[in-house]
Amino acid sequence: MVKIRLARAGSKKRPFYHIVVTEKENPRDGSFIEEIGYYDPRLPVEKSSVNHERLEYWLSAGAQLSERVAHVAKAHKKAVLAAG
Repeated sequence: MVKIRLARAGSKKRPFYHIVVTEKENPRDGSFIEEIGYYDPRLPVEKSSVNHERLEYWLSAGAQLSERVAHVAKAHKKAVLAAG
């Protein structure tokens, strides 16, 4: 099963995450199929980056979102639409 989730990339006490498409069985920071964005929890969610075209493609292909990625994607899309 394909899952869209976060992969940690930051150093100790400074988290930074990549939004990746990966097999459910792979470890959190293991190999992935595609990177579709990033998320820095120290900044507002609107400052994250999400490629919504690829996100929609993977969702249509049957991928499942993690709870945090769903929250980040929704907030980012809302900010992009509000900005114009």
